[in-house]
Amino acid sequence: MLKQRTLKSLVHTTGVGLHSGAKVNLTLRPAAPDTGIVFRRVDLEPPVDLRADPLSVGDTQLASCLEKDGARVATIEHLMSALAGLGIDNLWVDVDAAELPIVDGSASPFIYLLQSAGIEEQPAPKRFVRVKKTVEAKHGDKWARLEPYDGFRLSFSIVFDHPVMEKSGTEATVDFAEDSYIKEVSRARTFGFMQDVEFLRSKGLALGGSLENAIVMDEYRVLNAEGLRYADEFVKHKILDAVGDLYILGHPLLASFTAHKSGHALNNALLRELLADQSAWEYVVFTRQEEAPSAVQRLFPAVLPQAA
Repeated sequence: MLKQRTLKSLVHTTGVGLHSGAKVNLTLRPAAPDTGIVFRRVDLEPPVDLRADPLSVGDTQLASCLEKDGARVATIEHLMSALAGLGIDNLWVDVDAAELPIVDGSASPFIYLLQSAGIEEQPAPKRFVRVKKTVEAKHGDKWARLEPYDGFRLSFSIVFDHPVMEKSGTEATVDFAEDSYIKEVSRARTFGFMQDVEFLRSKGLALGGSLENAIVMDEYRVLNAEGLRYADEFVKHKILDAVGDLYILGHPLLASFTAHKSGHALNNALLRELLADQSAWEYVVFTRQEEAPSAVQRLFPAVLPQAA
């Protein structure tokens, strides 16, 4: 049986919020089967729990943000992406601010943190959401689509009028039957343009942004001394974000995701479209490992990788 997963022990880190610039303490704790991913604002009295759920996503202007009873937790997509990549179903995420730490702008530090804590299987079946028919969300020339697929595949295309981005790959496809999330997706960083950073800071946003946690470009070049981690890092980061946004569904998907110029708002709209049509999806479990699609077997191997 493909089983649910949580952490073996709690793990803690600190960082700064990308938009607030404030120090953030983050603790990840094991959770019981069928708990899901629950964010807890421990700085509030009483603490407020915000479950990862597409219908709880509010603000999506610059990140995916969960909101409940006046409380919020923003910029959850990179951690959610790492959780999806490692197949973690149940987790308490204690945070003492309204935003998760940005760390290096990718999912890689979260992967390391989770592997350092150790991952264990639980005595409950992992439930997948299998897409049965095509659903789509559109806004202008932007669109995102989920289609039936025996595995998990993401294809993304972006359009930016910038010389560096035009030279790099603007289209990418990742199929987890063949591709490694950790090696080929998790290290892709968020990115922005210097003129946009200056505008955002004038509005009290991006106060924690720096060359340490984002790819920053001027009109002609990448300003980060080390350059890019992947030749197509920009579009790979959009895939990383999409993996995290889709995992807010609360279960891994069996589907093909295709998008053009999509972002957090459209990714969430797509999940809402899916949930609104009960004939478009179903829950499935795999009582034996060999019954699962090859992408599922690769994503959720019987023997888990450990941190070096």
